[in-house]
Amino acid sequence: MTGAAPTIRAADLARAEDRARIDAFVTAQAAGTPFHRTGWLLAGARGCGQRAHYLVAEDAGGAIIGVLPLSEIRSPLFGAAMVSTGFGVDGGVLGAGVEELAAAAWTLARARGIESVELRGGPAPDGWSLDTDSYLGFVRPIAADDEAELKAIPRKQRAEVRKALSNDLQIATGTDAAMMTEHYRIYAESVRNLGTPVFPAALFREAMARLDADILTVRHQGRAVASVLNLYHQGVVYPYWGGGTQAARGLRANDLMYFALMRHARERGCHHFDFGRSKVGTGAAAFKKNWGFDGQSLTYASHSLHGPRAINPLNPKYAMMIAVWKRMPVWAARMLGPMIARGLG
Repeated sequence: MTGAAPTIRAADLARAEDRARIDAFVTAQAAGTPFHRTGWLLAGARGCGQRAHYLVAEDAGGAIIGVLPLSEIRSPLFGAAMVSTGFGVDGGVLGAGVEELAAAAWTLARARGIESVELRGGPAPDGWSLDTDSYLGFVRPIAADDEAELKAIPRKQRAEVRKALSNDLQIATGTDAAMMTEHYRIYAESVRNLGTPVFPAALFREAMARLDADILTVRHQGRAVASVLNLYHQGVVYPYWGGGTQAARGLRANDLMYFALMRHARERGCHHFDFGRSKVGTGAAAFKKNWGFDGQSLTYASHSLHGPRAINPLNPKYAMMIAVWKRMPVWAARMLGPMIARGLG
């Protein structure tokens, strides 16, 4: 005999009680991530102007047994979709009620005039399209001390880290407005160099304000050359938005940045380092493998009337756009990028 189907409702994110109950549930789940937290969903909504929805599955007694955060993403360039979770690399169904939550997400999407739902991670609903070939996730334990950490890094990359450690570089960590401004300047230059639109600064501010987060910056002769905004959740550090200036490469500042973050996270009590996702076959994936991280396939599920959105920088149709973006002045990229990036989700 099967149990009764859960009740699905839309949480009222304006109510502190609803947010606290959801976040307590997320924290108690081994598979929970920062991207399931109400703070992440609201940061995306407030920072990028998208609408936030949060579906909750409850048992007969009213206890939460499953959740599904949803960002309503609308873009004139990339179309519309309900995404779980917008601007995150995870955030699919967490807990029980997978089929019911997925069905409710589809019903909500159609009611909002949206023809596609994307679930990033979590169990896949029956009958949904699966993508297991596009992305790899990179996670490994943090070593007990710096020397053990160095030994965990493959020889070639270890040599680069040792060279970085011998350079005249300084590490700073913090959460104040000056560090946030410094970080955003570096991040904007870095993603411009990659041909990627930069996210709005408001998204970073909102994430810093609503989540357990900080910034680690590498400076050379007093000037910041590399910086990363980090998320923390249940003993895991997520270096989420990072980058370096042109000068960072010669100084090996990015190498020192990630090694210093491993030390910083260890001192904060973290036990795992989540290097995030990268597309299969890219330089970013190879970089993470060089650090001793084994890529694990990520499963994303989607349901749509006309096929899922195809937002892939490896798609040849974006090649011209990327090439033009790389040549754009940084000030122009910072002005135009957020208008495009907020629709990527």
